[in-house]
Amino acid sequence: MLPVSIVIVTQNEERNIREALQSIKGAAEIVVIDAFSTDKTVDICREYTDKIYRIEWQGYAKQKQTGIEHARSEWVFILDSDERFTDSLWKEIADIIGNSEKYSGYYVPRKNFFLGKWIRHGGWWPDYTLRLFLRGKAIMQERSVHEKVIVQGGTGYLSNHLEHQTCRSISEYIKKMDIYSTLSAKELKEKGIRSGTFKLVVHPLFTFFKMFIFRLGFMDGIYGLALAVLYSCYTFLKYLKLWEFSNK
Repeated sequence: MLPVSIVIVTQNEERNIREALQSIKGAAEIVVIDAFSTDKTVDICREYTDKIYRIEWQGYAKQKQTGIEHARSEWVFILDSDERFTDSLWKEIADIIGNSEKYSGYYVPRKNFFLGKWIRHGGWWPDYTLRLFLRGKAIMQERSVHEKVIVQGGTGYLSNHLEHQTCRSISEYIKKMDIYSTLSAKELKEKGIRSGTFKLVVHPLFTFFKMFIFRLGFMDGIYGLALAVLYSCYTFLKYLKLWEFSNK
């Protein structure tokens, strides 16, 4: 058994959740914060844990913070429904927790897959993200999107990775792009940032060249090209929606 509370936030994740839960079935505790899924998500979760809390959607950061508050182990790991533990990551975490000299939190590399292919360039690898931390030493940063864990104390880096099955189709990516670009635009508006022709032209172009050229996305072939174009579209939509919200 891994002496860690693993927190998962769900909403209609029946396609992904079983593989995620199967990869962590030996954890000391699995905490699920479900935003009233209407598919089989909760039924699947009940096969692995009885720590299921159904809460109205509050945003990514607040949902995850609620999960942290329900966790009971000294160590907490936040896992997304489309992520999977690897055996090597499991062993490394077990070894770290058994070591008396601990950091307060650890960054984990993610092996990101797009349309089933591991993306090694364009800023997608190793894609470190802070997921493992001491429960009393961390909180979720209050953000509408791209939320992250804020840790009090030192942080370290793990060597072994999570597997992250991102979008399995272009249509799935476009749906997510619409949601995230809206959230990001609203967040920018709240910060007093404005948009205009310059940002609508320059920022998407910079995003493309940064991913495809500077971060060697071209080495992933058509997958790298597709991601660079899609990220550019996301950037354009974000600033276009910011312009729209600011002019209502």
